[in-house]
Amino acid sequence: MNRKRWQELWPVVIFTVLYLSIAAALALSDQNCEFVYYIVIVVILSFVALLVHEYVQLTKSVLWALSIWGLLHMIGGMMPAPAGWPISGTKAVFYSLWIIPNYLKYDHIVHAFGFGLATWICWQGIRSLMDEPKPTLGVLMLCALGGLGLGALNEVVEFIAVLTIPDTNVGDYHNTGWDLIANLIGSVVAAVLIRSFGGQYYKKQHGMAPTDPLRNPKRTK
Repeated sequence: MNRKRWQELWPVVIFTVLYLSIAAALALSDQNCEFVYYIVIVVILSFVALLVHEYVQLTKSVLWALSIWGLLHMIGGMMPAPAGWPISGTKAVFYSLWIIPNYLKYDHIVHAFGFGLATWICWQGIRSLMDEPKPTLGVLMLCALGGLGLGALNEVVEFIAVLTIPDTNVGDYHNTGWDLIANLIGSVVAAVLIRSFGGQYYKKQHGMAPTDPLRNPKRTK
């Protein structure tokens, strides 16, 4: 990655390192093994995101959204739920918080946001390989399925936590099912937004010289 690209990344990198450092200090002081595990996973995924960015050149908005998603995870697992609000699970934290009792949890919103974002990243990866990056129905179906696949991988990570760490707040099979539904909703909404707005952007850009920002610079003539 060239120097200019690194300089553009510094704000989001500093922001991410700052909140992860605070979260790690709190998790270690509370001997919260579950969240130490999740922080390690977030750090690993951050390096994966930088590697993907090197080849795909993700937009700044995606990079910031990824960082905010990580922050939402830290808030969800470590910030105490407001007194008097209904919760589920074994720990009174934001992840257990019902925003609309029996219908909508904080956890559902984080899942929908995160794997809608994963669908958006899949689109940016696929379009970097296309000569004409038009968000067709078939391409967006692949992107949504990619987002859902990453969501399923997240459930594997949570299952490993259940098997290896005592007293987790992951939830039961019922919770996993709702997580997958939230992932599906987020992926579908992201695909619809890409179809609606990405298509308009494509129409404006189609026919431009190879400097079109949607193209992979490594493939320009």
